[in-house]
Amino acid sequence: MTAPTVLFIGDSITDSGRHDDPDGLGDGYVRRVAEAVGPKARWLNRGITSNSTRDLLARWDTDVLAERPALVSVLVGINDTWRRYHRADPMATEEFDANYRALLDPLAANGTRLVLVEPFLLPVDAEQRSWRSDLDPKIEVVRALAHDYGAVLVPADSALNAAGDAATVAPDGFHPGEHGTALLAALWLRHAGPAVTALQRP
Repeated sequence: MTAPTVLFIGDSITDSGRHDDPDGLGDGYVRRVAEAVGPKARWLNRGITSNSTRDLLARWDTDVLAERPALVSVLVGINDTWRRYHRADPMATEEFDANYRALLDPLAANGTRLVLVEPFLLPVDAEQRSWRSDLDPKIEVVRALAHDYGAVLVPADSALNAAGDAATVAPDGFHPGEHGTALLAALWLRHAGPAVTALQRP
């Protein structure tokens, strides 16, 4: 049986230096997941640093749909919040919802299995604590979309925030360090690993 394609897409958390990696996987959670599962799947990383849902929409056809993936894992949202505070470029929750649905609709129509990873923030200072008012509604959107589309939800925000000292998990509040990367990969495998295994069943 041909190995099914499992494609990860999102921002810098997914990217993790993939362009400097001969395997194209980077050195983040995607690599750890691929190494844990092994050749049961063809692994693709399509993360790009600083991407928001708007950026994913602009490249969805070429970077995702053209690959005909059997499973797509999406982790996006922190930049949809970050840009409000650092670029004066806010994104309403309603637009975030509409953008995300536009990403998922063609995949759902093709019967592609979906994994949605909550965007997450582990505030390390007062400024980042203020971001929660923007990010929390977007996290609720992702949870609702997982229900609506029958997707696997990876509860990254709640789980990582419960994992201990924020700076140990994500030193800058949103990019996982070594410990946070291991936690994120383990969380993905716990929730979405069975979906990859199921792809190989007749």
